Amino acid sequence: MNNKDALIIQKDKKNFTTKSFIDNDIQNIKIKNLKTNFLGRTCFLYPKIDSTQKEIWKKQEKNEIANGTLIVGKVQTDGIGTHGRKWYTLENNIAFSFIINSDFIFPSNISIDRLEGFTLEIAEVLKEVFKKLYDIEIDIKLPNDLVVNDKKIGGILTETKLQGDIVKCIVIGIGINTNQEIFPDEIQNIATSIKKEFNVKIDNESIISEFCNIMEKKIIERLGEK
Repeated sequence: MNNKDALIIQKDKKNFTTKSFIDNDIQNIKIKNLKTNFLGRTCFLYPKIDSTQKEIWKKQEKNEIANGTLIVGKVQTDGIGTHGRKWYTLENNIAFSFIINSDFIFPSNISIDRLEGFTLEIAEVLKEVFKKLYDIEIDIKLPNDLVVNDKKIGGILTETKLQGDIVKCIVIGIGINTNQEIFPDEIQNIATSIKKEFNVKIDNESIISEFCNIMEKKIIERLGEK
C-alpha cells in the first residue's frame, strides 16, 4: 500500500430537510435529491458531536449501523485531522462520516490492496462535485487534503477494519470549510473556506447529496456489489 493513500488500518438546519426526532436532538433525516441505493439512505444529523468518525465506529462495534449510513455533525469538536491533529467544524460547514460494510458491498475475501488510491479517488469526487454545482476549482494535496490558493479547506480520513488481510468495513470521514468566514489568528495563513475565497454561499446538503450519488457508483466500480 502506497504511503500516500492515507489509509488507517484497524485490526480486529438549515441545510437539511424532512427531519424527525429520534433521540433528544439527534435527527434522522432524508437527504434531498439522493439517487443512491444505499449510500446516505440512512442519515443522522447531530447538532453537536465530538467526532462523526468515532461515532460510526462506536455503532459499528455494537452492530447498530446499516451499510451506507451517514453521520453528519453541524458542530464537531474533536474531529480527526491530518497526522492525528484535531479538526474543528463550526456550524454551516460540512462534517460527515459514512460506513461501507463488506457483507453488503464486497465480493468475499477482498484484499486491502483493492483500496490502494481510494482516498485520492474520494478527493477527486469532491473536486468534481464543487466544479459541477458551483463551477469552483479546488485542488488536492496528497495524501488527503483539499486546498484553495494553497490554504486548506478540508480533508479526508479513510479507516478500515481488517480480519487478517481481509477488509471487513471501511469508514470515511470528510470535513470541509464551506461557509466559515472568520478563522483564528493562528491558522489564518494556512486555512480558509469556499465562502472566504469565492464569496459563494454553499448549500451543504446539495454537496453531500451529489457526493453520495457519484461516490456510490465509484464504490461499486472499484469493489463490486453482491
